[in-house]
Amino acid sequence: MPDNFWEDVISTAVEAGDKILEIYEGDFDVDWKDDFSPLTQADRSSHDYITNKLEKITPHIPVFSEESNNISWDIRKEWEDYWLVDPLDGTKEFIRKNGEFTVNIALIKNSKPFFGVVVIPVQKVIYWAHKDCGSYKRNYGANDKKLPLENKGVDLDNLRILGSRSHRSTTIEVFSSYFNEPEIVSAGSSLKFCLLAEGKADVYPRFGPTSEWDTAAGQCVLECAGGYVLDKTGSPLKYNMQDSVINSHFIALRKYDKRLFKYFKEFEN
Repeated sequence: MPDNFWEDVISTAVEAGDKILEIYEGDFDVDWKDDFSPLTQADRSSHDYITNKLEKITPHIPVFSEESNNISWDIRKEWEDYWLVDPLDGTKEFIRKNGEFTVNIALIKNSKPFFGVVVIPVQKVIYWAHKDCGSYKRNYGANDKKLPLENKGVDLDNLRILGSRSHRSTTIEVFSSYFNEPEIVSAGSSLKFCLLAEGKADVYPRFGPTSEWDTAAGQCVLECAGGYVLDKTGSPLKYNMQDSVINSHFIALRKYDKRLFKYFKEFEN
């Protein structure tokens, strides 16, 4: 690999975000997929750009994007390394123009996130992580800051629970009832993992469906900052293990706390 390999991938995510903003700042049409999720020209434009760039940077590594999800399991199950891409995570946030959408690129090695980059185009912020060198936050044009920025212990009496901006459900309310007046922090897209990695929230329980491209890059950022993304067995989320790309329910933790995992597991069961 060339010395600037990872920076090339980070730049690709930033440049894709710039293309998204060109559409975001104007008028755009919204189409609907078969699963009734929204699709815009920004999704397509970002997908095309990222796919083309990654195929040039690493022609030997396959690319699996949300917008190319018709790659069959017979092909994918042979992959050991591959790029997993969500070219626009948070399309609903994009449509609502609240700025909480991201570009996600992850390198999966042997079913685990090895490298990840999450770009928030509106905020001009980059989160990136590599299993061998840690997790970082970078404002455009500035130096990296190593994550977590805040590393205090978990206080269940002042718990900060993350919930989805667009998928708020009664399950979060019920989970929250285990605790004494917790703060509910709403955020869109994979930004939730990044807030955990920074130390701005404590826990993100996810009981609704997510796809693998929604979580991989954010999981890498969080894990490399010392956090966890666990299924109900206590195992980290893994990737490309089956035909379906739908994740199991999971809990993301800024720091491992057996009490939080216990409540999650009880609720899940």
